[in-house]
Amino acid sequence: MNVLPIDFVALVSVIMGISVVLIPIAGLTARYALKPIVDALGRYLQGQGTEDSIKIVERRLGLLEQQLDEVQGSMNRLVEVSEFDARLRRGAATDVLGSGTAAEE
Repeated sequence: MNVLPIDFVALVSVIMGISVVLIPIAGLTARYALKPIVDALGRYLQGQGTEDSIKIVERRLGLLEQQLDEVQGSMNRLVEVSEFDARLRRGAATDVLGSGTAAEE
């Protein structure tokens, strides 16, 4: 069997000539094939971030509602105490006036 020597210059020139055409074709093919996958992956990851931020907002809103309930409860207790204090003052004033008028009679 007779083996012919390899002409490296010819081999490199053929590979370079084919690469000039194949590299742009491979790039365009990869762009159109991978773009939907990359877009879907981006939307999925963006959706996860949105869900996390929604959970955080819901948690903060719950805490604010709880704090508002506590403030309203404190306000109701303050109103009750104020009314009770006003009734005590009216009762004490009535007692003072009542005892003063009873002493004069």
